[in-house]
Formats: sequence, C-alpha cells, structure tokens
Amino acid sequence: MEFDLSWILLGLPLAFLLGWLASRLDLRQLRFENRRVPKAYFKGLNFLLNEQQDQAIDAFIEAVQSDPDTSELHFALGNLFRRRGEYDRAVRVHEHLLSRGDLGQVDRERAQHALALDFLKAGLLDRAEEALARLEATPFEAQARLALLAIYERSRDWPNAAAITQKMHAAQQGDFSTRQAHYLCEQALALIAQGDLITAETRLAQAAAVAPHAARPRIELAKLQQQQGQSGAAVATLLAMNAATPTALPLATALLVQAGQAAGQTAPVMQALQQHYHASPSLDVLEGIVALEAAGTALPGAGREWYVRHLETEPSLVAAAKWLATEKLEHEEFHPQVQRALDRASAPLTRYRCAACGFEARQHFWQCPGCQTWDSYPARRVEEL
Repeated sequence: MEFDLSWILLGLPLAFLLGWLASRLDLRQLRFENRRVPKAYFKGLNFLLNEQQDQAIDAFIEAVQSDPDTSELHFALGNLFRRRGEYDRAVRVHEHLLSRGDLGQVDRERAQHALALDFLKAGLLDRAEEALARLEATPFEAQARLALLAIYERSRDWPNAAAITQKMHAAQQGDFSTRQAHYLCEQALALIAQGDLITAETRLAQAAAVAPHAARPRIELAKLQQQQGQSGAAVATLLAMNAATPTALPLATALLVQAGQAAGQTAPVMQALQQHYHASPSLDVLEGIVALEAAGTALPGAGREWYVRHLETEPSLVAAAKWLATEKLEHEEFHPQVQRALDRASAPLTRYRCAACGFEARQHFWQCPGCQTWDSYPARRVEEL
C-alpha cells in the first residue's frame, strides 16, 4: 500500500489548531480561578477589617473550597475560628494542614504552633503540652517553652516547670533564677505538709543558693527552723535575709520578733528593726518595735509612743487607730464605737495590692492569685504605697 503524504500535510495544521484551542481553554480556566480566589480572599479580608467575623469566615471558606491547596487561607480561617472560640473547628483546620504530604517544613511548624494554641485556648492542657513539646528545635521554640511553663504553673507541676526554666536560662531567654527558687519553695512546702522536713530544708537551702537575693527561701527556711524549735537559727536566717534583701523585712518582722523572743536575742532583733525603720518607715516594722518594747517592760502602754512618732512624719490612719485603741478619751463611753469605725476605715489600708493587676488581699502572696504573676506584691501595705 502506498503511503499518501497529503494526509500528513493536512493533519499537522489540524493538530496545531487543536493544541492552540486547548491551551486557550486552559488559560481561560486558570485566569478565572485566579480571579475567583483573590476576590473571595479580599472579600473576607474586608469583612475582617470591618469586624464582621461571620461574613469573613464564610468568605474564607469559599476561598478554601475554590483552592484547597492554599495554606495561607487555611491559617487565616483557623485563626478566625480560634478568635471566635470555635476551637474544635480551628483544630480540624490545622490538623488538616498537618495531614497534607505536600506541606513545606516552615508551614508544617507554623501549623503545629497554631494547633498547640488551639488546644491551649480550649483548656485541653494535656494535648497542648504534647503539641508544644513537638516545637523543640523550631523557630517557635521560645514561645512554646513559655506556654509550657504557664501550663506547668497552672497544674502546679513544679519539677517540670523548673526543667523548662533551666532550658530557657541556658538558652539566654532571660534570668529565671528567682522563679526557680519559687519552684523549690513550693516543693518544700509540699514536703513539709507530708512531714518530710529534712528534704524540705534541703530544697529551701537549694532555693537560697539559686537566688541569693530572693527573700522567700530564707523566710520559709526560718519558719521551718522555728517550727522545729531552732529559734536561734531562725533569727540568724532572717538577719541574713535582711542583709541581702532589706526591703523584704516587713514580711518577716512578726516571725523575727517571735524567734528573737524565744531565743533570747531581742537586742539584735530590736537593733535591726530600728535601723530599718529609721531608713524606711514601715507599719509592720513599727508593730515589731512596739511589741518588743511592750514585752521588755511591765509598764502599761510601753512602746506606744512609737505610734505618735510615726504620725509626726507619716499621716497614717492605721497607726492612729492602733494608738487610740488603748488610749483613754474624755467620753470613754463612746470609745468602742469610735474604735470600731476607725478599724473598719483602716482595714482596706492594711491589705496588699498586686502591682500587675491590682488584686488586693489581706495576706501577702508570692504569686498573685488573680493574674498568676510572681513577686508582684510589694512588701508594703496599701497605705504605704
């Protein structure tokens, strides 16, 4: 059979025409899709800027359905779900991203971080801890460690909290020595409650060594020593604390007075209190001085002149109420009512106030029960701030 070249000559232009038509159709489809996705995306962005989150979510869902492979749209959608409190939907979005085999390493780490935030916001601390642990050796490592630290503090897991702060300290993410001392003190208090006083004392000594200028380890150690009948050791511990951190002496004054009287060392205790008071007048230190003078003499009202001296330089309602408590008035029959009114008016002034959130409490806290901030309570009461 003889081959006819005319068919080839006719077929080549036809094949070229068909290919050209196919390419035009593909280009039109691509242009259509490229126009459609940005339109939905910018529509969602516009809703988001106008704080119309419901409409923004609908627009982003439309954009994701148009192009399921667009990771940025998934991130935007997941963040919107988290902000609205729809944590289960945010988790599904970020888990879908992590399940994709074509996701790059940078986006995979970003999705892992977003998933950890979803669990954290939802209060699923176990799953958040697991997700955050996977962010070690990634650009999100520092943020993950801070989040893990918050989880361990909330759950009072002090050993793991200490381990995290050691890593952060080694990585030069800050000085966490004072916080490590707090963790050791918390462990010591738990051991004291269990009756293991020897190990508790070891923990407190470690805390004092980790943070020499932190007041809490020595105050807790002095409490333990006083509890064991070692009043002389308690006095020495508190005087050493006063030398290292004199601003914290008001917090330890009552314990120092008690230990000094039990150990027969009222003279050095009085000297330390008076030196501190003259340098920085304080209501708690004033109370300690009055208590020591009253205990050292049988004279009625001994030491109460300190209240008058205090009022000469400090207009203190608390000191005035304490002075008036045992004072004889011209109309003595009205004294109880007047005293009750003064005590009620001065009571809020004797509280401690958190410098971070303003939470007030009758007792001093090392960690604010309101905002969970460490060392946010000054050693002075509200009236003295």
